[in-house]
Amino acid sequence: MASKSPVVFLLDVDNTLLDNDRIVRDLHEYTTEQFGEEGMREYWSAFDAMRAELGYVDYLGSLQRYRIKNPHDHRCLRISSFLLEYPFKDRLYPGTLDVIKRFQGWGPTVILTDGDVVLQPWKIHQAHLSIVLKRNVLIYIHKELELANVEEIYPADHYVMVDDKLKILTAMKKVWGARLTTVFPKQGHYALDAAVVASCPPADVSIEHIGDLIGVELEELVAAGNSKP
Repeated sequence: MASKSPVVFLLDVDNTLLDNDRIVRDLHEYTTEQFGEEGMREYWSAFDAMRAELGYVDYLGSLQRYRIKNPHDHRCLRISSFLLEYPFKDRLYPGTLDVIKRFQGWGPTVILTDGDVVLQPWKIHQAHLSIVLKRNVLIYIHKELELANVEEIYPADHYVMVDDKLKILTAMKKVWGARLTTVFPKQGHYALDAAVVASCPPADVSIEHIGDLIGVELEELVAAGNSKP
């Protein structure tokens, strides 16, 4: 078992470190260009159905499902190439790498995200995040349900979780309590959903952009979590 750290930093990926809304818009435009309106709607219908079934998004799995219904539509290969060759590194939010470097100076820093087992790790790799984070990457189906496993791999007295989904932060806070500082960057469509935000208690720390964490001290982060059991 790894030795316990005073603080471990946990970072979500989509719309936290990486502008995933922009990626989705680009994919939407490309599927429309390749498939036409009808085919585009069929692909995204498969996408929504798989997300409802699995609890996470699976872009390539949705493409496979589209292909089963359209076995002679060889444009599927163009969509898969688009996803695998996409310049994910260019979609990192400003300040992301500086924040990671700052956190690494304070303690182990780990990606903690949900997703499939093909595109999500590929996205992280292509964005150079796995290299920067020295392969400290955890990918689950529902990460908020896996905190015991997180704690086993990265034991700590205190955790700092940065995530654009307030529901996830709320669920994690219920488990770890004052041992966790929740940080809510208001980036992406989930973070800007007024109904979701209103349904959850506020995070320990709220910021407009991930880069704003450059100006926050370690003591402030830990104290913010300790003050809200």
